[in-house]
Amino acid sequence: MGIQPQLPALRAVTKTIQNMSTKITSLLEVFVDELKDLYSAETQIIKALPKMAKAATSTDLKSGFTLHLKQTKEHAARIKQICAALKEKPTGKTCQATAGLVKEGQEAIEENASPEMKDLMLIAAARRVEHYEISGYTSACDLAKALGLTAALKALSATLAEESATDAKLAKASASAVAKARAVEKK
Repeated sequence: MGIQPQLPALRAVTKTIQNMSTKITSLLEVFVDELKDLYSAETQIIKALPKMAKAATSTDLKSGFTLHLKQTKEHAARIKQICAALKEKPTGKTCQATAGLVKEGQEAIEENASPEMKDLMLIAAARRVEHYEISGYTSACDLAKALGLTAALKALSATLAEESATDAKLAKASASAVAKARAVEKK
C-alpha cells in the first residue's frame, strides 16, 4: 500500500492544524483575511466568466460578461496592490463560497435549456456571485475605514461601486430576458 496514497490526507490534516494554530487577533489580520478571500473569489470568477459569455445566447449578455471580465481583472489587480502596500500576499486562501457559486454557474451552462431559459439561468447565477462580492467588498471597506487605510478604502470602494453597477445591469437584463422567455412560452 505504501505512504503515497495517504499523502493528500496528511497534507489536508497538516493544513487544518496550521490554520487552527494561527489565531486572528487584530482588525488588520481580519482585513488581510478578507482581502485573500476576495482575491480568491476574483480569480475564480476570471476563469468562469469566459465560459458564461460563451454559453450566453444574447449578444448583450455575452458583451456584458466580457466587459465584467475586464473589470474583474482590475478588481484582482487592486487587491494585489493593497496587499503589496501591506507587505502581504493575496494568495493562500480559497473562497469556498465562490467555488460553490461558480459550480452553480457551471450547472447553468450545462443545463439542457432553450436559449431564452439558458440566459435567465446564467443571469441568476451571475447575480448570486455579484451579491456575494458586494457583501465581501462592503465588509472590506468597513475594515479599511476602521483601520484608516484611505488608499485601500478608495480602491475597494471603486470596486464595490462597479460590482453594484454590474448587479443593476444584470437586474435590467433579467427583466428583459424574462419578457423574452414569456413571449417564447406563449408561442
